[in-house]
Amino acid sequence: MGKTKHNGPIKLPMTPDPKHWVSPIPFGLGKVKPKHIRDTLKVVLENRDNLPYAYRILTQGVCDGCALGVSGLYDQTLTGPHLCTTRLNVLRLNTMPAIKGEILHADIDELRKMDSTDLRKLGRIPYPLSRKPGENKFKRISWDEALNKIANKIKSIDPKQLAFFLTARGITNEVYYTAGKLARFIGTNNIDNASRICHSPSKTALKRSIGIGASSCNYQDWIGTDVLIFWGSVAANNQPVSTKYMYAAKRKGTKIICINPYREPAMDGYWVPSIPDSALFGTKIADDFYQVNIGGDIAFMNGVMKHWFEMEKKNPGSALDHNFIREHANGLENLRNHIENQDWEQLEKSSGISKERMLEFATLLAKSKSGVFVWSMGLTQHRFGTDNISQVANLAILQGFIGREHCGVMPIRGHSGVQGSGEMGADPFVLPGSDFDEENIDRMEKIWGFDIPKWQGDIVGVSLENAVLPEDHERKLKVFYTSGGNFLETMPDPHFMKKCLENVDVRVHQDIILNTSTLVDAKEEVIVLPAMTRYEQRGGGTSTSTERMVYFSPEIKGPRIEEARSEWEIYVDLAARVKPEQKHLLHFTEGEQIRAEIAVANRNYDGIQHLKDKGDVFQWGGAWLCEGGICPTEDGRANLIPIELPELRKPEGQFYVTSRRGKQFNSMIYSETDPFNAADRYDVLIHPEDAREHGILENEAIVVHNQQGTFHGKAKYANTRRGNISVYWPEGNVLLQKGVYEKFAGIPEYNISVMVEKAETFNAHKDTKYVEKRIEELEMEPS
Repeated sequence: MGKTKHNGPIKLPMTPDPKHWVSPIPFGLGKVKPKHIRDTLKVVLENRDNLPYAYRILTQGVCDGCALGVSGLYDQTLTGPHLCTTRLNVLRLNTMPAIKGEILHADIDELRKMDSTDLRKLGRIPYPLSRKPGENKFKRISWDEALNKIANKIKSIDPKQLAFFLTARGITNEVYYTAGKLARFIGTNNIDNASRICHSPSKTALKRSIGIGASSCNYQDWIGTDVLIFWGSVAANNQPVSTKYMYAAKRKGTKIICINPYREPAMDGYWVPSIPDSALFGTKIADDFYQVNIGGDIAFMNGVMKHWFEMEKKNPGSALDHNFIREHANGLENLRNHIENQDWEQLEKSSGISKERMLEFATLLAKSKSGVFVWSMGLTQHRFGTDNISQVANLAILQGFIGREHCGVMPIRGHSGVQGSGEMGADPFVLPGSDFDEENIDRMEKIWGFDIPKWQGDIVGVSLENAVLPEDHERKLKVFYTSGGNFLETMPDPHFMKKCLENVDVRVHQDIILNTSTLVDAKEEVIVLPAMTRYEQRGGGTSTSTERMVYFSPEIKGPRIEEARSEWEIYVDLAARVKPEQKHLLHFTEGEQIRAEIAVANRNYDGIQHLKDKGDVFQWGGAWLCEGGICPTEDGRANLIPIELPELRKPEGQFYVTSRRGKQFNSMIYSETDPFNAADRYDVLIHPEDAREHGILENEAIVVHNQQGTFHGKAKYANTRRGNISVYWPEGNVLLQKGVYEKFAGIPEYNISVMVEKAETFNAHKDTKYVEKRIEELEMEPS
């Protein structure tokens, strides 16, 4: 992959630089911004019953929040301590006591009155639980009874009727690997992970474009690159420690560009709490914003490339890195022909960006000697997510921003465990180390010593939809085993998801807390298994960061939940009960054994077997993947891929809606108010002119609706691209269409056309055919 090694953390400049300050007013007084000191004190108060343990987790463990990879209080990017409110918010999941018995065994309808935030605050799941149809409360069962029930049910069904899912909630590589091995050992390929609904298109796109499935560069490459582009990513909100890297980049002269429909306040200016001058006066993060339409990124990038090819005609060598393309890329002429046939009017309409603004961006990149592209779910969560990312790769290849210092493509991960999930094989499309293909299947069968099923497994959304298939269908989902996850709140159309969950015979929830999905009925039984956190996992465990750093997080001494078990140990125990005669083929007794096998199964992870102590870390693939422009593709070259404009169905007078995250971690909400814009969870971000055209005043009750559902909220004026609105996730999921998946990566579509109306108008006609007629117009309108 690459020979150059990461050179370790670098120092921040010590002297302040006023030209980057947001305001001369100390601490941003009077501005809408996070209250870091207040929030930290609140976390201390929440954890006051377990402060010594909380302190040890923060100072000894690897962060179980985002995937920046902070080990203890330190990382591999900058010297000095790093701590953020996201990590502090998640901390309580690890220090909470068990749920009190009288609450845990209360009437199920009383528990159902609580939302997931209230359920989370109840505490940890203390022991295995069971609830059958007609039973109005959970009853305690033993581990033996729970696992025997699960094993017996699995043995009674076709393996195609079984599916596993693993979230990214602090889950370690050891757990992902054991789960992936367990699924194939039992005979199913229906195993999936949380990247399916976040970064699965990043992997599929990068694999076809440059042959890799991870970030090609490091966070350190941000610092000193000529241009750093955040595309559909609000790193300041979702990965707050990264603001220190942005601060360091600004001090090195890096231009930071944000491409997003909403002019994100968190990327406009941020008060980095651990840097004195930034904590006092804030830091201007972004130098410019390009406010594209939702779904308009492909058109915008096609426009940028169209400018480049026009610049090349006038002045050869002025816009593209011809040496890199000639030596390391395929497909230039096909791409050029495709781009030259693009119509400027269509590109402007689709993107929402003028030809002149596209030229500004094209010129900036053409004049830059280095650049790093960072993106997140603003690009991936579309039915054309893979095409979005291949477009980013096209830009990087044309500029030669691949395989060298201060250059690269980076899908920034939002969860600490998720980068390793696919690399460990907890995915229907991959096995450890490579794709689910004949060659890798043969290789893994030799390593594992058992046959791997050859049929293609389903992604988690399809597995859940299979629950409503006819009873005799070979893929009718009858057992769903999920480690974490809350599908009522993460998938489109929660009403349909509830129906799917209810139609599973046996549902197993292996988790540390209850959520709303746990309380849904099953046809035969719901079984709840108490899991340990990564800090409790016997012998410790590892996780992989966005930049491919594999960190060891030690087991941390402290209180333990009564009967909680390490998740990989649960899987090993289950395997022995399903196939007792072959249990020796999946028999781990220590985490070191799993890591030793991972090193063989995934050759990139050769080195993980040596991780055993606090602070141990290595980076697979070296500092830069595709170093020197040599890609791990069949011919060693990158592929330029012509991308067609997607069909965007947004009828005249309607809006395109996308989802937004506030103060939350995945679907776990930590505040009803967004700290960056003071919006509440049911506010709808809308441009003031759009609102006025519809006669809508700020804070006025409005209804957002389409053929999928209806969302009742309030209008909040915001600096967003006209014709685009945002609702908070997961509250706005009622508007999203079920069963729409991206064809390459299988990510659900999280964007859709909607109508926006004053609540009084909507309600005045709700008993007539008015709404139905409006929806018919929406469905029939040509795109």
